[in-house]
Order: sequence, then C-alpha cells, then structure tokens
Amino acid sequence: MRDTLTRLEQTIAQRQGAVPDSSYVASLFAKGRGKIAQKVGEEATETIIAALSGDGQHVTAEAADLVFHLMILLRDVGVSFDDVLTELDRREGVSGLVEKATRK
Repeated sequence: MRDTLTRLEQTIAQRQGAVPDSSYVASLFAKGRGKIAQKVGEEATETIIAALSGDGQHVTAEAADLVFHLMILLRDVGVSFDDVLTELDRREGVSGLVEKATRK
C-alpha cells in the first residue's frame, strides 16, 4: 500500500511545476490552492453519497478520488503523506476523545 502512495506522491510532485495543459494535476496546481481544496471537498461529498448508497464499488472509486485529490492538496501545502502517517502513528492507542481534547 505504501508503495502505491509513494509512487502517486512522486508523480504529483513531478507534475506540480509542469505546463498546466500537460496533465490534470498540473492544471489543478495552476488553478491554485482554493480550487484544489474545492476538489477535495467535492470528492469527500461524493464519497459520502456513495457510502449512503451502500455500493461498495462506488465507495471504493470515490475514496480513491478523495485520496488522490487530498494528496495534491497536501503537496501544495508542503505536507507529505508520510507526515500524515506519522501523525496517525502518534495517535495510535490514544482515545479519540483524549486526543481531541489535547489539540490546540
């Protein structure tokens, strides 16, 4: 799983500075963080709708779109997926209620 995410992260990084009409990812970067964030929101909503329909295959497709767009947003703000995984590791074994109460 991590190999897939690493390859995707590398592809996104390569396309970040590319000519906007050379790829979808390059075009999103050219449109700016607001558009990228909007796409993450759209994909999150589509994932929720798919989940409510109960169609596992549709949920899988929408979740993949969500992770893909989230990774573009993370790259735009300078956060790696490893940073996210490290944070999840840090939270492991900690009650969600306790962890949330300790946030600043």
